[in-house]
Amino acid sequence: MGFFLSRPMNENMKKQQEFMLMNSRLQLERQLLMQNQMRERQMAMQIAWSREILKYFGTFYGLAVLGLTAGAVKRKRPGLFIPIIPLSFIFAYQYDMGYGTLLQRMKGEAEKLLETESALLEPPHGVPTFESIEKARRAQSKFFIEK
Repeated sequence: MGFFLSRPMNENMKKQQEFMLMNSRLQLERQLLMQNQMRERQMAMQIAWSREILKYFGTFYGLAVLGLTAGAVKRKRPGLFIPIIPLSFIFAYQYDMGYGTLLQRMKGEAEKLLETESALLEPPHGVPTFESIEKARRAQSKFFIEK
């Protein structure tokens, strides 16, 4: 009699395990897609921010270059051209960040680091484990009672 009852229960349990596995895979796929979309949105905001900064800094840079050039020519003091040099570097960086290939170069360098120098990316004392986190939690907890 027990054999007749256990057989359908085993089949139901197997179906339920398959369903749980499929459901967890689906949930993992959704989480990965959501994390990727959030990363893409953050990168888009960073690029948009760089382009917006470039507009303001470009205006400042243009006015500064015109003013310093006019002052250097009018007063015959070539030293007024000196601030243009660091401003040019900042302007070039902002332009490269917003419209150039800086992000592609950074991505390439990051991929190279992951492939060839992964030891530099390891956290101190290794990856946190459940035991290490639980130990730290117990040390900080005022409400934890040892059994």
